[in-house]
Amino acid sequence: MIPKTGEEKDTERSTGQKPNRFWEVDAARGVAIIMMVVYHTTYDLDALGGYDMRSTSGNWALFADLTAGLFLFLVGVSLAVSRARTSLMGLRLFAKYLARGLRVLAYAMILTGVFVVLGMGVVAFGILHLIGVSIILAYPFLRLRLTNLILGTLVFAAGRYILAKDLTSESLWLSPFGVLPEGVIMPDYRPLLPWFGVVLIGLFFGNVVYGDGPRPANKAPVLARPLLPLGRNSLFIYLIHQPVIIALLALSGIVSLNFL
Repeated sequence: MIPKTGEEKDTERSTGQKPNRFWEVDAARGVAIIMMVVYHTTYDLDALGGYDMRSTSGNWALFADLTAGLFLFLVGVSLAVSRARTSLMGLRLFAKYLARGLRVLAYAMILTGVFVVLGMGVVAFGILHLIGVSIILAYPFLRLRLTNLILGTLVFAAGRYILAKDLTSESLWLSPFGVLPEGVIMPDYRPLLPWFGVVLIGLFFGNVVYGDGPRPANKAPVLARPLLPLGRNSLFIYLIHQPVIIALLALSGIVSLNFL
């Protein structure tokens, strides 16, 4: 590990920004975290508190899609930044993203188990599953630019078409492709079709903006600095935010935990 210089330490202390990180990526991820917390608080009030929030339809459903879309776009951007900064190639580079994707999938499976135990539905392919699989599938596309934009747009359009058909199956195995299993409640459903298309579009954007290799990161504006810790710790916050929200709502008497 290379020790931080005095200048780097001063920068991190005064701006809240870690050296060699792009503040705009962390800030955008921080915005996505806030959007996620707002939506899931609304969802919990609806599902657990009996409040008529209509969290799964109308404007709230659109808000949830925008939140997921921002996260997934930033997954693509982050993959481009990571690829531009690494000296690994070939199988060693693939092994890096395979390990990263499998780690995210392990967290996703824990989340699936928690939902099943609590009787809150089956998260067979939620956003964490999608991110884990996307990190692995994105390997052949890491260096592409315009091709990613075209493919991403086509994947997104095809996926939206499939979802609009409301296709169902007796098997869970088709759920990653937009085919819902019959009789199964699936919260946080984010299939590869169409959402992997958003990752590819983010990868296109990341390669255009950050793909030419390492460059100095600018200091974050003052107003953006509170968002940076949220963006840097987005996975940890994702894993703990629902238990924290539910606990706070229960302790305040707003919702009841009768499902336990």
